[in-house]
This record gives sequence, C-alpha cells and structure tokens, in this order.
Amino acid sequence: MRKRAAVLCGAAAVVAATLTAAPVEAAPAPAAAKLAWKSCGTSDHPTLQCASLKVPLDHDNPRGRQITLALSRVPHTAKRFQGPLLVNPGGPGGSGLSLAGFVASTLPKGVAAQYDVIGFDPRGVGKSTPALDCKPGHFDPVRPDSVPVTPAIERANLKRVRSFAQACGKKYAKLLPHIDTVSAVRDMDAIRAAVGAPKLNYFGYSYGTYLGAVYAKLYPQRVRRLVLDSIVDPTGVWYDDNLAQDLAFNDRHRALMAWIAQHDAVYRLGTDPEKVETKWYAMRAALAKKPAGGKVGASELEDTFLPGGYFNGYWPHLAEAFAAYVNSKNAAPLVAAYETFAAVDASGDNGFSVYTSVQCRDAAWPRDWERWRADNWATYAKAPFMTWNNAWYNAACAFWPVKPLRPVNVTNHKLPPVLLFQATNDAATPYEGGALTHALLRRSSLVVEEGGGNHGITLSGNACLDKHLAAYLTDGTVPRSDGGPVDAVCPSLPDPKPRTDKAAAPSTHGSTLHGLLGFRG
Repeated sequence: MRKRAAVLCGAAAVVAATLTAAPVEAAPAPAAAKLAWKSCGTSDHPTLQCASLKVPLDHDNPRGRQITLALSRVPHTAKRFQGPLLVNPGGPGGSGLSLAGFVASTLPKGVAAQYDVIGFDPRGVGKSTPALDCKPGHFDPVRPDSVPVTPAIERANLKRVRSFAQACGKKYAKLLPHIDTVSAVRDMDAIRAAVGAPKLNYFGYSYGTYLGAVYAKLYPQRVRRLVLDSIVDPTGVWYDDNLAQDLAFNDRHRALMAWIAQHDAVYRLGTDPEKVETKWYAMRAALAKKPAGGKVGASELEDTFLPGGYFNGYWPHLAEAFAAYVNSKNAAPLVAAYETFAAVDASGDNGFSVYTSVQCRDAAWPRDWERWRADNWATYAKAPFMTWNNAWYNAACAFWPVKPLRPVNVTNHKLPPVLLFQATNDAATPYEGGALTHALLRRSSLVVEEGGGNHGITLSGNACLDKHLAAYLTDGTVPRSDGGPVDAVCPSLPDPKPRTDKAAAPSTHGSTLHGLLGFRG
C-alpha cells in the first residue's frame, strides 16, 4: 500500500495524472412525481414511512419502460426544516431502507428533527423492482479454493465466474445496460424532485461516497450539504481499487492477529503475531482438505474473517472460533461464525448481483485473463489474506456481456462546503481515497480518524467525529486547516476487549451500523 504521506503531499500530481475520462453531462431534471407515504413503523423506528417511486429504466428515454424504487422516510418534527437528507449505505447493492431509521435515531435529536431522513433501495436492489438475482446459490459452500495453486483449481473458479456472467446476461439482457452508478445518481435526482426539494442533502458511506461524488458532479447546483464517510478512490474504479483493497485488508488481518497475540491469556494461540498468523494459514490449509461441518472450506474461511477487516467489534467472535478450532479441534464455533458473518442468503444473492452489474458496467476491466493472473499473483505475494478471494468476487467483469462506460471525473469546483470522514487504516476504502477526494472537491474539509481501522466511522460511538457531523448538518459549519492536507483529526476508539459473556451476539459500538453497510465497497 502506498504511503499515506506520499498521497497527501502529491495529491495534486496524482489527480492530474489519473483523471482522463470525459465528464458526464446531466440530463434535464425529471418531472416531479407524487409520493404516497404510508406508515411502516417498527418498534425501533415507529415513525418510519415507506413509499415507491417510478423512474425510467433509461433516463434518456423517459417515456420508455419504468422501474420502481423503494423508499423509506423518518419525517422531520422541528419547525426549522432543512429539507431531505438522502442516505446510502454503500455496496454497490446495499439496501438503504433501514439506514434512514438508524441515521434519524442516532444523530442528535435536535439535528435529526430538522430533516426528512430518506433511505432507498437503489435500482435492482431489495424491494425496488425488478430486483436482480442472476444466479441463486453462487456462493453456496463449499467453493473451490480461492488460491489457484493448480490449473484445475483455476479452471473451476473460472467456470464459476463465467457461468455467473452468462446467467446474468441471459436473464437481464435489457436491464444490465442501465444498472450503473450514473443511472442510480439520476434516480437520486428523481427522488429529490419527487419530494419537491430544490436542493438535496446527502450522506453516504463507502460506495455511497462515490454515488455522492458523482451526483455532485452531475448536479452541483442541486447540492446543499454533502457528507461522505469512508471514501472510494474515484480515480481507481474499479479494477485498481480492488487491488488496493487487497493490500489494506491484509494489513487489517495482521492487526487482528496482533490483537489475538496481545490476548494470549484468553485465546492461547501465542504471543508472537507472526506465529499466530502462521496458525491461521495452517487452519486454512486444513480446511481446504476437510471443510468444517461440510460448509467452511478455505474460501469460506476467508469470507468469515473478511468482516473483521470492516469492523473490529467482530474480532472477539472470530478469535474464539479460531482458538476453538486450533486448540480444541472444535469446528462448531467456526461454522457458527461463518453462518453469522459470511453465509449468503437471497438478499445476499441480490446484493452481489447488483454489485457485479454496477462494477462491471461503470468502467472497463481487463478482458485478458493473463492480466488478472499476473496482477493478482503479484499482489498475493504481498497480501495473501484475500487477494484471490477478491479476484474471484470480481472476475465476472472479465466476461461481462455489456460494454463498459467511462468513469466520471468527479473533480468539482462548484460545490458548497463538503464534509469528508476517513479512518487512516480503513481496509475497504483505503486512506488514499479520502485524501484524493479531498483534493478533487475544492471546498471539502477532511476529518481523519487517526489510527482507526473501521469502515463507516460516524455514528459509531466516536464523539469527536460525530461533533463535526452534527455541526455541519446543523448550520453547515466545517473545520478548516491553515492550508494543511487534513482539516481535523480525531483519535480512534480503543480496540475491543475479549468477551466475558460468550453467549452474547456482537454488540460493541458500531455493530448496528456495520450490519447495515454494504461489504466489499
């Protein structure tokens, strides 16, 4: 992974060298549609409302086929109304319906009360229709080993991803050309028009930051407030960004191994992080030969530990499963961890179908498998934890049946003040993405969580970060440095402690939010 200092000092040069794509021009504002909000409250969010909105499948053909977006809303209650606050959890492919209730209930009451907090399932996702499901069961265990150490393993993995791409193309030939970020952004502006707002407030996590940056590029005059948390590098979509993830996830996995070593009295896996890591890879090798419970092979083990790279609140559960397998030959906790953190159900099949459709359509991917092989083996040599797992997760793009678009150049000098949040050790969206986006958005302010490794850092228990968020949403106040690359720094929260209540489910700071965020982006 590139050094953070190099990115901060050379951001302008990197931006100038990498942004070559032509900007995308926005179409005229869509005609406003009326929304019929109905109560769909829950015990946690009793004032939640739901509605649906029809939008064109192809925004360049507004009289053509229509699709439906599912929306949720927590209405404002304060006399001072600041308009809609549209929220998105990332993905691509993440459902945003539950995020509205979470954001409305987690922001300070006086701040949330000034907004209609609106969540939505982007096109193709969840309760929006049609919802994609290219090939149910694509992640059913046990999959081939992710690391193609033999030609037979590589052929088996290639067969899987080709089959997925072919199934998606056959099933959704008319939809796939319109499942992409720009189309989703134009849907966002349709939502703005449907609620009758001249301008939009937007709060996005992860891939949702790219949605926000692209929206701001296409509709700068319609941006009122813009918050981006855990920021996608917009110059690397999507092939290069995924390779960068591999390096960062390997670092976070090693951080987990070091944490386990610090708590050797609990886990009895050793006090040397290198030796703990060696035991993890030995466990992986054993599972490749004999999957635990007939479900957890080598690839599924990687799936199980990957969420630990997003949120350290999962570390105690993962460490317990690891220790039980190594020390007691007890595979049951490992199978339980897989079923908790990694098993894919119908919603997961839907999310992956949209994830792949968006990423493969948004930008060009190498079509020569030799390029994939060379790049991933080179990265694997530095970062073995998830490089090949991630490669196969994305490899359908090498065979995708729809031609790619050109990425949007999000460079923007026309916005009001924008607020960015980034953790220095974030794996899913490495720090460089936040630094580069800060350079690209002229009036942005960057708040850094120093030493933080979680993905999605606001509204997760860090009062310092949330103070800046609340101030911005209240009156537009942003921190400003004296020309430095960072405008404010917040210390990270401490790592978790080993669990004392082994029967409890994950319940540390941020677990609710991280259950809503879309993994992989």
